[in-house]
Amino acid sequence: MTKRVTILGATGSVGGSTLDLIERAPDQFEVVALTANRDVDKLAAAAIRTRAKLAVVAEEACLGALRAALAGSGIEAGAGADAVCHAARLNTDWTMAAIVGTAGLKPVMAALEAGGTVALANKEALVSAGEVMTAAAQAHATTLLPVDSEHNAVFQCLDRTAPRGVRKIILTASGGPFRATPIEAMRSITPTQAVAHPNWSMGAKISVDSATMMNKGLELIEAFHLFPVGADQLDILVHAQSVVHSMVEYVDGSVLAQLGTPDMRTPIAFALAWPERMATPCEALDLARIGRLDFEAPDPVRFPALTLARDALSAGGARPAILNAANEVAVAAFLAGRVAFLEIAAIVADTLARYDPAAPESLDAVLAIDAEARAYAGERVKDCVL
Repeated sequence: MTKRVTILGATGSVGGSTLDLIERAPDQFEVVALTANRDVDKLAAAAIRTRAKLAVVAEEACLGALRAALAGSGIEAGAGADAVCHAARLNTDWTMAAIVGTAGLKPVMAALEAGGTVALANKEALVSAGEVMTAAAQAHATTLLPVDSEHNAVFQCLDRTAPRGVRKIILTASGGPFRATPIEAMRSITPTQAVAHPNWSMGAKISVDSATMMNKGLELIEAFHLFPVGADQLDILVHAQSVVHSMVEYVDGSVLAQLGTPDMRTPIAFALAWPERMATPCEALDLARIGRLDFEAPDPVRFPALTLARDALSAGGARPAILNAANEVAVAAFLAGRVAFLEIAAIVADTLARYDPAAPESLDAVLAIDAEARAYAGERVKDCVL
């Protein structure tokens, strides 16, 4: 039987990799809907190639261009935030949630409430609204599959039937492009340098998060909501080769790890075919050629974002949502050339110090906290001088 799929964020790196896998196995998948932010040409081309039923662009002003690009194809066009959520609610078997940032929160919630299987590549959903999102998944009997390479690796290694046998979950980190860069040299890092990840091909925002290691801090919080362990059972190891994607340590001393080449199509394929497996064009792992695997503890002085994230996880409540919102504002300001690289973590820290609302109990409350945290962070950005 074919699997009916929707891809939220079809023109990004994860969405593109998902489309690549689907188009290699056209008899196994039927594309119901594709969404994008504003890349009309790329969205329309993908919709036509995959014979999607619906294509939606989040930017309402792009609707005319999308309709023109789809003319004669028979594919329905939509635009706006409500239309993206409508696409997420369609009756499908499997939904890829790959909209980057807080913009993906409402579509993720809509997909969770629709049931079926949601493959989660939007880490902000669980960072900002972990309790709200997991409660929705449980209430609607939705299967939530992690797509981040680290969480997907844990999912593959974790014995979920016996969580008491787990001693520790270890997320690996590449360390980004500045793993060994002296702190003084990090003061003059440019956006071009920060987005040049040594191993992975990712979008600009995620690449900067990897460079500050905030990405790993966000993943720490996400792991807490995905897996049945306490915050004190989550650890991070820097592994520059990006071969071991994460590990699970058991109480008997056994450590299970998932290994593979750094290609997002591997974890996406696992989620796409689950509970089966499917072939991918990913390069085979050649351990003899690699020769050795190296690990080291992360440097909290060079990467203060890790401490900020762990503290936010420990405090709980609204703290993770504030952390995420402030980081998005700070990273956007850095990419725009308005703040220095080392100011990113400082802006997040100052926002956390200035704003401490009650824990959110609904998605609307999460979004309100997010908006106010962004306002605080925006004010802090104005104080920065390059």
